[in-house]
Amino acid sequence: MDGEQRAKILIVEDDLLLSMVEERLVNNLGFNVVGKAVTGEEAIQKAADLNPDVIIMDISLKGSMNGIDAMKEIRKTSQVPVIYLSGSSDENSLEQAKETNYSGFLIKPVTKGDLEAPLIKALNEGQSGSEENLRTIDSD
Repeated sequence: MDGEQRAKILIVEDDLLLSMVEERLVNNLGFNVVGKAVTGEEAIQKAADLNPDVIIMDISLKGSMNGIDAMKEIRKTSQVPVIYLSGSSDENSLEQAKETNYSGFLIKPVTKGDLEAPLIKALNEGQSGSEENLRTIDSD
């Protein structure tokens, strides 16, 4: 198994402290954070530039665009799996998020245990023929 090829994760979170915590959780799970964004517009640009394997997206972002709107834009050019993080479980956000075909929807704060299964699920969904995404996960 090639441990050098780690899945690439983009974190979109406008709270600096939560962004650092989420990055640490992702790294502790053995994945590579390739970039971070704080606005929806920045998330769209970084998703295009970095080609991540999974996006961890906060729903409520600073600026004119929320995480769901940003993901709708990203969906125009990419089917990258997304795991949403939200401060609440309101039905409206959940219904809107469904339109983007998400892999996970977690309520903050999240722990390493909360994040692990959705990340593995997202990587499996995002496979589309590439073995590289699963090299850090022993799925056999």
